[in-house]
Amino acid sequence: MLLKAGFTEIPGKGSHTNWVHPLYAGKLTVSGKDGNDAKPYQQKNVQKVIDEVEGNINDDKT
Repeated sequence: MLLKAGFTEIPGKGSHTNWVHPLYAGKLTVSGKDGNDAKPYQQKNVQKVIDEVEGNINDDKT
């Protein structure tokens, strides 16, 4: 989901990955290895960040 939304992955410590996007201030850290099911709170955080970026994209277009 994050890749499709234009985020770039930056390796983190252990099984954590960090994600950055030019229209998102800061970074999103996700724990767990690729292929593992995300915990519900992680899914909610990821969707919130994606929605925020998409809102910023729409703001730039107007």
